[in-house]
Amino acid sequence: QMHLVESGGGLVQPGGSLRLSCAASGRTFSTFAMGWFRQAPGKEREFVAAISWRGGRTYYADSVKGRFTISKDNVQNTVYLQMNSLKPEDTAVYYCAATDNSGSYVYTSLAYDYWGRGTQVTVSS
Repeated sequence: QMHLVESGGGLVQPGGSLRLSCAASGRTFSTFAMGWFRQAPGKEREFVAAISWRGGRTYYADSVKGRFTISKDNVQNTVYLQMNSLKPEDTAVYYCAATDNSGSYVYTSLAYDYWGRGTQVTVSS
């Protein structure tokens, strides 16, 4: 079992940057991939980015590709989401997730077994 805690959310102006962190604790050695999802008011939770834990392969939603970068620190058991050129439509609660299933399809929330409680990101002038 893993415990995930997100941090780094806040209020930022359009065009600004923000870096989210997700610290994992507990049973982390079997992790296959970790990802970021977001959910805006009235909308369904959507995929943002993911990274395979051992190989470091990255995956991005088209809406954030070129603006967001996911990275990880295996030693610190932490995944990051660097968000640049932020837009108002990026406003949402951002959730960190993890899966230990090597056959997982990382684009869907159904693939993930562990979730953080989320951190609010608000992009507004």
